[in-house]
Amino acid sequence: MTDKLDFMREELEAAKAEKRYINIRTMDSPADAWMVVDGEKVLNFCTNNYLGLANHPKIKAAAKAAVDEWGVGPGAVRTIAGTQRLHIECEERLAAFKQVDAALLVQSGFCANQAAIAPLVGRNRETGEQDVIFSDRLNHASIIDGARLSGAKIIVYEHCDAADLEAQIKEHLSNYRRGLVITDGVFSMDGDVAPLDELYEVAARYDVMTMVDDAHGEGVLGNGRGIVAHFGLEGKFDVEIGTLSKAFGVMGGVIAGKDVAVEYIRQKARPNLFSSALTPADTAACMAAVDYVERHPELVEKLWANAEYFKAGIQELGIDTGHTETPIVPVMLGDVKLAKAFSAKLFEYGVFAMALGFPTVPKGKARIRVMNTAAHTQEDLDKGLEIFEKVARELDVIQ
Repeated sequence: MTDKLDFMREELEAAKAEKRYINIRTMDSPADAWMVVDGEKVLNFCTNNYLGLANHPKIKAAAKAAVDEWGVGPGAVRTIAGTQRLHIECEERLAAFKQVDAALLVQSGFCANQAAIAPLVGRNRETGEQDVIFSDRLNHASIIDGARLSGAKIIVYEHCDAADLEAQIKEHLSNYRRGLVITDGVFSMDGDVAPLDELYEVAARYDVMTMVDDAHGEGVLGNGRGIVAHFGLEGKFDVEIGTLSKAFGVMGGVIAGKDVAVEYIRQKARPNLFSSALTPADTAACMAAVDYVERHPELVEKLWANAEYFKAGIQELGIDTGHTETPIVPVMLGDVKLAKAFSAKLFEYGVFAMALGFPTVPKGKARIRVMNTAAHTQEDLDKGLEIFEKVARELDVIQ
């Protein structure tokens, strides 16, 4: 006898058979270079904790002090009674850090893309007029979802290809009310960097709005200030999306950029209007993390030194690391079953590095994604490379 939920059971069983099923491991300790995962102490190459701040005593102290002064939650959405002085201070701090006019603090980086895109572009239900989004082929899921929710027409341009972006704008822009170019700054699956200067030149030539998601660039590129600073474009992009959950080690998202754009989004963004504000602990910890990153540029230097060392070690083994230009190092394996087996073997020998397959990455492009951090020591990296080599030989990835 069948029931209405059988389609779920069938899909789950198919996912298991095809090695697409996601087995979620449990962290038994804070994010750090070494963690206890499913009861085992392992070397961590999995988290986005680029600068090692997720368990830093100064950041934790700031969160604790905020709880004592402000409580554990704001109790309301930002536009009713949820905007605490802490939120305003954090927004001002983030705007100064990014060297832009203004910033809006939201609940997460994913939420920030959903909050920002729909106010900027969409479809007028009364007149039928529609806007258009020009989106990089490999943009993050949060950009894709935000674009779909907006109701605007989505036109994809080839990955990191400014010439194709211009061709798409030339062909399509005149058919729509207004346009918006959206790109990731650092692409999280491959570790490559968008040619932001070239994309900006194209958008400026056709008077199209610009938006960049800097989730994996903040704390990493531009001496820690992100991809816009890396390209010397401070204040030029209309909207910059950021997250406080990666290099800053906390939680929260930020929509930054030109005064009028941020204020317009503040008035219209549904996550700002209908979802409770970020907690006092997170807000205070975000400010403390930004302060710490500014005062300690050596953290960014250590991150890059570690990343280059590890990447060189993997490449010396004869393993493909794709097109990475950042501390994200994809160990390209192709077959998802091989990637899953590789990850399981790594864990068995004491390294935590997850396999990524379809739909997170294209079919045939499965990989182990290594996330380097400033928290790793030379001994950690050598240990990791030793185990990667051992597993690669056992699974005939290298001879």
